[in-house]
Amino acid sequence: MKLKSILLGSFKLDGGAMFGVVPKRIWSKLLPCDDQNLCTWALRCLYIEYEGKKMLIDTGMGNKQDAKFFSYYQPSGKSSVREALLDENIDPQAITDVILTHLHFDHVGGAVYYDQSNHPMLSLPNATYWVNASQWQNAISPNQREKASFLAENIVPLQPFIKFVQAHKSPFNQIDLIKVDGHTEGMILPLIHVSKTKKLFYCADLFPSAHHIPLPYIMAYDMQPLVTLREKEAMLKMAVSQDIAFFFEHDIQHEVGIVHSPKPGKYELKESLSLQEWLLRTQ
Repeated sequence: MKLKSILLGSFKLDGGAMFGVVPKRIWSKLLPCDDQNLCTWALRCLYIEYEGKKMLIDTGMGNKQDAKFFSYYQPSGKSSVREALLDENIDPQAITDVILTHLHFDHVGGAVYYDQSNHPMLSLPNATYWVNASQWQNAISPNQREKASFLAENIVPLQPFIKFVQAHKSPFNQIDLIKVDGHTEGMILPLIHVSKTKKLFYCADLFPSAHHIPLPYIMAYDMQPLVTLREKEAMLKMAVSQDIAFFFEHDIQHEVGIVHSPKPGKYELKESLSLQEWLLRTQ
């Protein structure tokens, strides 16, 4: 199995929203913010190649929206998943499968771009796009609280190419898909069996960064924070007991993290590595 981290640049989000009930005097020591309270977050995807498949998990924010939209998030770096893949010598047309953890704009937006005639086009035109069925229903009929995160221009063009994943059932060997509902209903998180003994967990927005490992550190964006709390604890217990490494989608500082529990109910980042460093360790 071949894995490669694909960085699509960064964007900014309000630190208070990202850390929820944690006071600014605490979280600002972990991650500095600007005078508008905005912190910088990564847009990081994961490429997987094995058994004849060439897969991508999530597609970043993309570049379709207008200047007003982007003024809120101040993206920088590569906005095109196609360009980012080509820079890694990966042909976008060769991607066979895309796992969409969920359909918020910063996870699915890169899947569709506009051509010179302003027509929507698929960035990865030969891929099948996998999403949980309840997440899809949420996205096409969003509640008022989540409506701003589900953008029709990101989602509607994908409909003919979507296949649904049932709860906790994966169509892929060596990749489990864990369904969680606290952040948004029907988010699917890949647990990748890299070898017989080593596993990599794609955290998406259950743990958007290593700073969110402590149990109370839950985003204000989450629909059901108490559900998130239970889901985080279950995953942390599993990570410690089964030696599962975390791959962080939004952490600008940390790519892969090893978690430990110094005492019952307390979880911390034990070690931070690049994906390549972790993969070399698994050999």
